Amino acid sequence: MLQNMAERVSAGASVKNVYGEPVVVGDRTVLPAARVRYAFGGGGRGETSAGGGGGGRVAARPCGALEITPEGCRYISFGGQRRLCAAFAAGFLLGAAIVALRGPRRVEVVKRVAG
Repeated sequence: MLQNMAERVSAGASVKNVYGEPVVVGDRTVLPAARVRYAFGGGGRGETSAGGGGGGRVAARPCGALEITPEGCRYISFGGQRRLCAAFAAGFLLGAAIVALRGPRRVEVVKRVAG
């Protein structure tokens, strides 16, 4: 049962099915690259598998593109923006924690009487 389900899902979870055909413009070809993950599970009671079940999950995410030209081939990664956002969020949280740990500062205002 799980073997059959895994074969059906993995056949449909290819980069071509998720993001389409390679793009050719002039002498340049761009191939999309994706990170495809899938997981399966199942169970049943006894040897007849009566009352059993199964399930699965497929996730696909673009991760880059492969550019092919007469000069050569290069991989263009799409992951830099995610790391930049994570670094910004970590810096903000660290700054907020430092301000919170320093505690409130008390400011006193002294009025001077002229004379």
